[in-house]
Amino acid sequence: MTTAPITALITHADCLNHVTPEGHPERVARLEHVLHALEPLELKRVTAPMAAEDDILRIHPAAYLAELRRASPAEGWAQIDGDTFLSPGSLDAAFRAAGAVVRGVDMVLGGEVQNAFAAVRPPGHHAETDTAMGFCLFGNAALAAKHALDHHGLSRVAVVDFDVHHGNGTQDLLWDEPRALVITSQQMPLWPGSGRADEDGAHGQILNLPLPPESGRAEIQAAYEGQAFPRLRAFRPELIIISAGFDAHQDDPLANLNWNTADFAWLTAQLCALAAELCGGRIVSTLEGGYDLNALAAAARAHVEELIRAPA
Repeated sequence: MTTAPITALITHADCLNHVTPEGHPERVARLEHVLHALEPLELKRVTAPMAAEDDILRIHPAAYLAELRRASPAEGWAQIDGDTFLSPGSLDAAFRAAGAVVRGVDMVLGGEVQNAFAAVRPPGHHAETDTAMGFCLFGNAALAAKHALDHHGLSRVAVVDFDVHHGNGTQDLLWDEPRALVITSQQMPLWPGSGRADEDGAHGQILNLPLPPESGRAEIQAAYEGQAFPRLRAFRPELIIISAGFDAHQDDPLANLNWNTADFAWLTAQLCALAAELCGGRIVSTLEGGYDLNALAAAARAHVEELIRAPA
């Protein structure tokens, strides 16, 4: 049985040492704003450990990890693709981000807390099996799911991704995993171009919910109440992982959806209620996108406030 506070905030200062070039949207200030917004809240504050190499190898091949290490610069930046960079502190940050979700799963499944939020960067849901892309190095949400399944022996884990960009990496990493239900809503058309409704996984266990530009509350509710929530109830997960991207916000500069802070609160509250119904309230959430600093901070706070008040 858990005691208050029921929500863990897992982070590490190393995540501020992943430094991107001037003008890059995925910047240090993102995490600074999120942490400042969460400062007044009653949370169990936890230092993210460094993920073990074996953790990373659950989802990425050794050759990929070796390639990232070779590319890691001693100073300045190494450019992995058009918008993904490594600085001298990036790999440690990525290992802390991966370690945060592993620690979150351990805490939630161990009964230390009811739910957890990993306030980390770089984000993860675009990192494919052997490809870094979209600001992402390691597939944090997919790792959380695989750790719960393989290390803790769960039979069914769900991943829900509401970032405005399709979680192509999570989809790739869990494509062949019948024990993982992946539900992802995203603007379409939009980078990276994947996320069509007919991309449904090797076992029919992936549900993509493409949303047209300018979608707001009505479209969100229709997609989640009409498709996502029934699939979650039918699947009956033992743990829910959330890829919490806040770039569907109407103020975000990288996309064109019209969500507001209350929409993120509504969706989080619905997922918390489903978790209480299906899996004892067990949720691990990890930060993904969100590039307007004020919108990101407000939406992330609303998300975590709903985790705090979630029913058991």
